[in-house]
Amino acid sequence: VQLQASGGGLVQAGGSLRLSCTTSGFTFSAYVMGWIRQAPGKEREFVAAVSWSGSSTAYADSVKGRFTISRDNAKNTVVLQMNSLKPEDTAVYYCVADGDIQSIELVSGKYWGQGTQVTVSS
Repeated sequence: VQLQASGGGLVQAGGSLRLSCTTSGFTFSAYVMGWIRQAPGKEREFVAAVSWSGSSTAYADSVKGRFTISRDNAKNTVVLQMNSLKPEDTAVYYCVADGDIQSIELVSGKYWGQGTQVTVSS
């Protein structure tokens, strides 16, 4: 099983980044996909999740209206579009897969990627 996240980097406050997670080794379309982040010195926190079909999504209050999660089951890929970035969005972002949105909201994941660093400067 592999979850390869990419797209992180350094951006100024107010800017945008697009994170992608390409997966292999499991039945992508059968899993809820999500993103969890961990800022320096803080615990991991839920960011966003999308149902297996893409019809349902969930977001942390801190990112609602700024981040959009989507998936392409044909390409086994999940994307997190991040707009209006703030310095408090600085964290390592992990792509995760699990059986339901509630599990990802509880910062649980059956499968985890290696993480990609997002740094937002003020």
